[in-house]
Parts: sequence; C-alpha cells; structure tokens
Amino acid sequence: MEPHVLLVSFPMQGHVNPLLRLGRRLAATGLLVTFTTVRLAAAGGRLRDVPEDGACADVGLGRLRFEYLRDDDDDGDGDELSPNDMLSHVTAVGPSALAEFIDGQADAGRPVTYVVNNIFVPWALDVAAGMGIPCAMLWIQPCSVLSIYYHFYESPEAFPTAADPDVPVELPGLPVMAMDELPFMVRPEYAQCLWGDTLRAQVGAIKRTVSWVLVNSFYELERSAVDALRVHTTVKLAPIGPLLEHGHDNGGGDDDAPAPALGAEDNDRCVAWLDAQPPRSVVYVAFGSLVNIGRDETAAVAEGLVATGRPFLWVVRDDSRDLVPEAVLAACRGAGGDKACKITAWCPQGRVLAHGAVGCFVTHCGWNSIMEALAAGVPVVGYPWWSDQFANAKFLVEDYKVGVRLPAPVTGGEFRACVDRVMSGPEAAVIRKRAMHWKHEAAAAVADGGSSDRSLQDFVDHVRRSKAPKELARLAQDIQNKNGPVNPILV
Repeated sequence: MEPHVLLVSFPMQGHVNPLLRLGRRLAATGLLVTFTTVRLAAAGGRLRDVPEDGACADVGLGRLRFEYLRDDDDDGDGDELSPNDMLSHVTAVGPSALAEFIDGQADAGRPVTYVVNNIFVPWALDVAAGMGIPCAMLWIQPCSVLSIYYHFYESPEAFPTAADPDVPVELPGLPVMAMDELPFMVRPEYAQCLWGDTLRAQVGAIKRTVSWVLVNSFYELERSAVDALRVHTTVKLAPIGPLLEHGHDNGGGDDDAPAPALGAEDNDRCVAWLDAQPPRSVVYVAFGSLVNIGRDETAAVAEGLVATGRPFLWVVRDDSRDLVPEAVLAACRGAGGDKACKITAWCPQGRVLAHGAVGCFVTHCGWNSIMEALAAGVPVVGYPWWSDQFANAKFLVEDYKVGVRLPAPVTGGEFRACVDRVMSGPEAAVIRKRAMHWKHEAAAAVADGGSSDRSLQDFVDHVRRSKAPKELARLAQDIQNKNGPVNPILV
C-alpha cells in the first residue's frame, strides 16, 4: 500500500492553492494524497470551484482525492464569513472533525501515514501528533518571514514595542528592518490578536510536532535566510518552490480568486486581448481576493493607469467594481484588441504574467503572486497592505531588486512615476535583467536535479519510510513475538 498523505488547509484561496500544488507534485511520485478543509468556511473563503466531496484524480503515478471535514454548522446556504469569523469557526470545529476524519480513513482501508498543514490550522498538527502520525507544514510565505516570526516568539525583546517603535530589528541572514517593514503579526497592535495567537501556535509547532518545514520558495532566492534559520532549528527546512501549476498557469492571483461567473471563453478573451498588445507594453494590476483598497485609492490607481498612457489589464473583483470611476469603466467596457485597457473580475494570472505583452505587475505583494512574478521574469510595483506583504515588498526592492514600492496612500502621479521607473526609466533595463535572472534561477530550482526538486524528493523518500500508527503497532507486535518487547518509537 502506498503512503497516504493528508493535506489540511486553511480555507482561503491563497492557502489552498499552494497546498494543492504541493499535493499534485506528491501524487505524481506515486503517493496517495487527500486534500481536506472545513467546507462551510470554504464557502466564506470564496472557494467556489473546489472539487466536489469525494472527487479523485489520477496525477502522474498516484492519486489526489478531495474529502472535506464534517461541519455540523454547515447548512448549505453558502453565507460568507468574515476572515475573523472564519478563523474562529475553523478553530472551533476543526480538531474534533479532523480526528474523526482520520479514523474514518483508517476504517476505509487507507490509513493516513503523514499529515501536512499550512498556516492558521495549527491544531491539525496537534491532532495528528496525538494520533501518532508524523507531521510537516507547508510555509506559504518566504523563509525570511518565517525567520522573523521564529525569532519574535523566541526573543520578543529584540523587536519594537508600542513604547519604543523605532527599535531596528537585526536578525541572522536578514537585512535590518524597521517597524513598518515587519509583518503585521509581530507589531504590537496585532501580536496578541486571534490571528497572532494562531500563528504563534503554528510556528511553535516547529519545536513540538513537525519534522519538516516545506517552504514555497527556492534556496537560491533566500540562501542567507535559509542557512541562518537552519542553524536555529532542528527540523528539516526545505525550500521546494516555486509551487506553480503546470505550464505556469495557476488559474488565479496570489489569493487566486476563482471566477465562478467566468468560463473558458472569458479567460481566453483576456489572453486574446494581450495577444493584440505590443511586447512588454501592458501594466497588469491585481490585488488578490481579499484586499480592498477603498474608493480614494482605487480612484488614484485608475488615474495613474490612465496617466501612464500604456495599455493595462486590471483585475477588479465584483465587490469592488463600483469603486472604479465610471469614466474608466466606460473606456474599458467590452474592450477588444483595439482598446487600450481591460478590466475583468478574474484572469488566469499565470498565463498573464508569462505573456510577452506584460511589462510590469502592480501587486499587493502576496507571496504567491511574488513567486509567480519571479518565475515569469516580470518587474514589479509593490503596493503592500497587510500580513507579510510589507516584508515581502522590502525583499522585492532591496534584496531581489526586481521593482519599486508604491508609496501609500497612493496618488495618480506617484503611480505613474513608479510604473515608468520599472518600464522605461533609467533603472528599467537593470530591473528587467534582474527579473530575468530570477526567472532562470526559479526554473533551474524546480527542474530535474535542481535544489527544490531534490528537496521535494528527499521529503517523498522520508514519507515513504513513515508508517501509519496501526502499521507501526502491528510491526512492533511482530517483532515482539520474535524477539521480545520492543520500543515502537524505534520501529
């Protein structure tokens, strides 16, 4: 029987997509992989196009299954939950539902031999460890941010406080960082909230329950951060990214907002529109499925886009469409190849970024989007809003050197100036060259024998050596029958 890896995700699209991409890679090696999350909260998290409960697909040599956790509060009405309510709900119902789920898998003849979770479901690791199942986590932010959190929970005195906000943060393998460059969850006003407490539990699992931390990044990009963090931890820290869909067509943005109202024809229109634009001419703008920049900022972005005089493709969710000035909507409405702008509720971001017409990417700096931009070799204008995005923007500009950061609150003039800097200014050629450098490095990392490919294969080999609790007990009993009592931990 092949090992059975259970993936447990927080039900937001930016969490689900990288874990699913990992699942496909694991399944392709011959493993049985099951993906699960809490279904009711998934509806609130805009996961409109997740496969049906019980769906199963052959992937390479293995299989990828979809089976969701029991949720007694799921009445099927699809009401959306706020992010805070979603976290509270998932935390409340998840542990018992997961324990029941794992028992059910064993009863069905496919015992879980390994559990992998992602951020904001730390209880999945506790449940698995309590049932004797080995665990790993997929870290869906940069290793540099993981290092920030790890050191914050180890030595909070080294970080700014409300009383002393100007303390510079100096951590091994990282640049010096100021308060406004740190992730939200280490800032005084957020560190003690529910999100901060949940993140603390997740990072704390590195010492308690996990043996591997898989990172959606690649070693060449974060060499100093990876090397420094490895010195401070005993777990196997393994960059395995970029985690992208086959052909770099991931079907969405950083949070990969799905498009329940859009079909293949609508997606093709985005690409067809790009086909009609000159090479490296298009400004692509997308802020994910959660960020809402508000009416004034949306108007400033619209003003700046028009002022650039360049063709632009702007992803504006339906819940934000009324924030866009009517004049801009009218100019883009029904845009075909002869129009200089296109506004859409969703687009296949992987295909867009890989398209030769795209000259820069204006992004909120979610890590999935950054990985996609680096893999495509596209210069970036960073516009961070929350969570890890401020740190990501700093790394983009100062470490990876592939773009500039847009000041906030933005004005139309600043927007235009930033786009010009990365597309036609004196720095543009150097930025473009650096972006292409990371494109080649990312491709090499995931290619056969590359750093990420080797790390993933090492993890697969480790999983194959793991056994389900019942298998361990049976093996221990067999050995005891032959040789006397045995410590099952040593089996």
